[in-house]
Amino acid sequence: MPALHAFANPARFLKIARPLTPVLFWAGVVLAAFGAFAGLTLTPPDYLQKESVRILYIHVPAAWLGMAGWSGIALSSLVYLVWRHPLAAIAARACAPAGAVFAAICLITGSIWGRPTWGTWWEWDGRLTSMLLLFFVYLAYIALARADADRGGDGRVPALFGVAGSVLLPVIRYSVVWWNTLHQGQSIGLTGSKIDGSMLWPLGFTGIGFTLFFAGVVLMRMRALLAQQKVEARMKRMAAR
Repeated sequence: MPALHAFANPARFLKIARPLTPVLFWAGVVLAAFGAFAGLTLTPPDYLQKESVRILYIHVPAAWLGMAGWSGIALSSLVYLVWRHPLAAIAARACAPAGAVFAAICLITGSIWGRPTWGTWWEWDGRLTSMLLLFFVYLAYIALARADADRGGDGRVPALFGVAGSVLLPVIRYSVVWWNTLHQGQSIGLTGSKIDGSMLWPLGFTGIGFTLFFAGVVLMRMRALLAQQKVEARMKRMAAR
């Protein structure tokens, strides 16, 4: 815990975040761009899904980061509720917009992929419906956190919501197991992959690239929120004189 308390110091955090933000951001952009290019031009089409399978290089990382973003919100919210670290609340707020964007990308690319594969743009199956619910929960959290900040709240209500919302994550993860669904089952696991290696390798680049990009955006957002708090505190001091 001493190390956690030390890192929770805003000055120490900013000292690390300032140089790290552009490194993560641009490394993510380069890796994701290369992975997307390789997936579009250097891999063979699938024998069943043909060229439409190439959307997986965007869809899979987006789905992963849509869920990982809420995992970050839930973990940061729990840390804030237990130890009252202000940076934890800021981290949760910073994760929300990026996570919502990736959840939206997951839904959009999934719909595009589903049209030639399933013959429909949308199907109310377990995976799609639970991911749509997560997107709406993201929007609710963003609105709740903003309202709490505007009224001068202490952040506990958004934090409780952040922890409670995590119940959707196992539902999304196991929806293809629990319910009869059009969505395919898990293709990549700890024990191996059902995707042929000739098609799989660019996914590593886009997966790592988008993850680094996500981390860079979250750090950028945290720095912006800290700067906003600093300006607001200065304005309050000036008004009190």
